[in-house]
Amino acid sequence: MFSHTQFLVCKINVLIVYAHPNPNSFNHAILDSVVTGLKQADHTPKIKDLYTLSLKITLDAEDFEQIANGKTPDDILKEQQDILWAEGLIFIYPIWWYDCPAILKGWIDRVFLQGFAFDIDADGIKGLLMHKKAIIFQTTGGTEAMFTHIGTDKDVLRHTMMESTLQFCGIQNIIYKPFYGVPYISQADREQMLSETYELAKNF
Repeated sequence: MFSHTQFLVCKINVLIVYAHPNPNSFNHAILDSVVTGLKQADHTPKIKDLYTLSLKITLDAEDFEQIANGKTPDDILKEQQDILWAEGLIFIYPIWWYDCPAILKGWIDRVFLQGFAFDIDADGIKGLLMHKKAIIFQTTGGTEAMFTHIGTDKDVLRHTMMESTLQFCGIQNIIYKPFYGVPYISQADREQMLSETYELAKNF
């Protein structure tokens, strides 16, 4: 016999970190699909569109001085509060030069600070972000075969965000979903990809 609790579905707050400047891009179509899927499952999404934020992205000398004096800049605190509000994180971005866009890297540099996202002591590194799960959606201009042909290990595309950032900061339950060669695929293939993003978000 099943207990009542076995039928309970966990509804969570989900922060979507989106990094693409073109509102007509396939990345934006992924964003729309993800939001639809999350709402279908009664999750509560919050979109952080990095290209529309009036936020300083470069971690600079002024930031370091304030942090060294025990004060986190107010705009960083706001971003950190949004992360703490969420129980799940979703990242949507294209691969540019085998990495995420500079605006996303800059956001991580300023927001994922020691003492907030991770800490280091005599026992080693401790991740401080205790989110239940995360999804990484990446798109590429090159096909999967192109990456293989030039000798690129496709794990390089995954490693920086999944392992060296999110897992480093304590998030272990991560789905990584790359979409290769978006400019070269058919509309039917794009629709299939969007169906996948919808289902992953709905079942988040």
